[in-house]
Amino acid sequence: MKRCMSMCCVFAMALGLSFGVSTDTQAASSVKVIDGSQLTKDAESIGYNQKVARGEDLLTGYSKIVRMGPGQIYAGGTTIASHVVPEVGVGVIIERAKEEDTEWTFYDSWNKFLENTDRVSAKKYLDVEGDYYYRVRTTHSAGQDMSSSFTNGVYIEEP
Repeated sequence: MKRCMSMCCVFAMALGLSFGVSTDTQAASSVKVIDGSQLTKDAESIGYNQKVARGEDLLTGYSKIVRMGPGQIYAGGTTIASHVVPEVGVGVIIERAKEEDTEWTFYDSWNKFLENTDRVSAKKYLDVEGDYYYRVRTTHSAGQDMSSSFTNGVYIEEP
């Protein structure tokens, strides 16, 4: 009798776990993704550098976008070297897309380089056209190393 009860409990737990997993999978699959970035209604998104391109000089880097209000964003990126290097750079690219799009389109860009340091940041507040998702894609360089990062898309309402 005890063995039967144990088997029933194990079966019930396994059944419960399988329902939990399938629910999570369905929720995740309903989110639209364009070129690795989810289209979200979140207020902000941060993306970190892809570790595969890291070398001796580059420690980390990140991209950030924040919805400041209808038609307004804060966007930027930071590169951090593992030590002082001759040059550290960050290149920030703003891209946008509509929900029905299949790729991001260029919106704006800028870059910044500093010499004999271990970090650099570049940021801007921008007035943008509403009813688009915006993301930040950033290139990070430190010495001879390069990497990149990108955020998820953040929906910006019409002003």
